[in-house]
Amino acid sequence: MTNSSVKGDIILVGFSDQPHLEKILFVAVLISYLLTLVGNTVIILICSVDPKLKTPMYFFLTHLSLVDICCTTSIVPQLLWNLKGPAKTITFLGCVIQLYISLALGSTECVLLAVMAFDRYAAVCKPLHYTAVMNLRLCQALAGVAWLSGVGNTLIQGTVTLQLPRCGHQLLHHFFCEVPSMIKLACVDIHDNEVQLFVASLVLLLLPLMLILLSYGHIAKAVIRIKSVQAWCKALGTCGSHLIVVSLFYGTITAVYIQPNSSYAHAHGKFISLFYTVVTPTLNPLIYTLRNNDVKGALRRLFHRDFT
Repeated sequence: MTNSSVKGDIILVGFSDQPHLEKILFVAVLISYLLTLVGNTVIILICSVDPKLKTPMYFFLTHLSLVDICCTTSIVPQLLWNLKGPAKTITFLGCVIQLYISLALGSTECVLLAVMAFDRYAAVCKPLHYTAVMNLRLCQALAGVAWLSGVGNTLIQGTVTLQLPRCGHQLLHHFFCEVPSMIKLACVDIHDNEVQLFVASLVLLLLPLMLILLSYGHIAKAVIRIKSVQAWCKALGTCGSHLIVVSLFYGTITAVYIQPNSSYAHAHGKFISLFYTVVTPTLNPLIYTLRNNDVKGALRRLFHRDFT
């Protein structure tokens, strides 16, 4: 720790307070990371080459898979290194890069999930005008808004967080550099920063979540009016995968960012973060593949063509 202090490195406590878990977590995280890379790369590949998947839904799914690959890659290699060896440090520059990239991609995913919910609303509630409404230019614009929202948020939040004086504090009680944990290293009053984090979370977490719920509220009303079992099954098939992904992502990330000082976040914060940074990106491709006949059909066509 003395050498790290001299170098200015950040000490990631991570799971070192539970050494009996580190070997188990190393294996679990490594397998999860490999599945994330393979699963999301396959989705990007089939959505790019299969003509039947050239629709807005799969256009946005490609962006979601890219976000998941990049986000986990910014976090997991360092986590595996710290779980495997005695060294639990990350250079300050590495911490800065990790903070900016993970925050940008996490924010992008929040907005992207809302955009995907709007796409599902247009598909179910405006089927006759769907192609006209969700044209390529609008899809590109919505994807651009998601990415720009993430970049804008990380430039503001990340820069403000990094400008806080740390007075030599380098012991970070987390497994990666994340804003709620980083601001706790400050040796000044951080009340204003916590308020700022809360406001940013309202805008980039709860606002997209409200838009998602609003979209699915309209979808539910439209399906109920039809009063058809077939319509219910079609709507569930169209929206079910996205709803599961939204529940997994928002159900965990809100606990850390909306109430960072709650006793629950303090006690289970690292495991909650582990879920939305490692587990959820692994599950997303499985959810979209196993529950989606179009994707399964595209996979069969791809492997059949390669085999032939």
